[in-house]
Amino acid sequence: MGFVMNFLSVVNPWNVPLYYHETLASTMDESRVRAARGAPHGTVVAADYQEAGRGRAGRPWKAERGKNLFFTVLLRYQDISSFPQALTLRTGLAVSLAIEDYAPLLSGAVLVKWPNDIMIDSRKAAGILTETDGKIIYIGIGVNVAQDAFPGDLGAKAGSILQAVRARGGPDLAADRAALLERILVRLHREISSAVPWRGRLEERLYLKGRPVRFIAGGVDSCRAVYGVLAGIGAGGELLIVPEGKTAPEAYVTGELRVY
Repeated sequence: MGFVMNFLSVVNPWNVPLYYHETLASTMDESRVRAARGAPHGTVVAADYQEAGRGRAGRPWKAERGKNLFFTVLLRYQDISSFPQALTLRTGLAVSLAIEDYAPLLSGAVLVKWPNDIMIDSRKAAGILTETDGKIIYIGIGVNVAQDAFPGDLGAKAGSILQAVRARGGPDLAADRAALLERILVRLHREISSAVPWRGRLEERLYLKGRPVRFIAGGVDSCRAVYGVLAGIGAGGELLIVPEGKTAPEAYVTGELRVY
């Protein structure tokens, strides 16, 4: 079933418009344009293909046309103090749960990698980019749905829902990306609009929890490596690591997580 045909059937739980484009530079950029025109809280912009999609630290997000899901959710708040706590991680929780709703064969296998990736079988299957502009938050989400091959070095790092289902002997998905979109929106609305505790449920599916990790603390150009065991997530979404030679966890708010 094609994304174009099914998109009109998607129900937005915020009860505001969803906009679809066959091709965009990026759904994030289009959301900013619509925000400037007064688009309401919960507005969704989706595209069948992005020409200049980007991820964390400005890294490009490359994917095949017509096989994946790209969209941005626009959220308006009174001020920064009203922003949901640990929003990117809670979005990751929502996306991981929605993927399991969409492909039940993957139940228990979809994990959240701090701070903004979704992993299936140790491969990145989805990414989240959260940006803010004053009182507005833009949550950009990209999910590899039915792509069955990735070029170059991505072949060992990236994966899709289709590949993971196949690896478990399941049938090929119908790749109803609109159905997946609706499941993600429903989960996201619930996770950030309610008082349901999120931290414990997130830690249950935290990628590499309890395992030795190498953490590059700070910005993208940082060379400060921390070696230790990933202990969990703090109350504000910070990453907790017990460094080698220590017994108590230390908290980190920026950096990149790696296995060693």
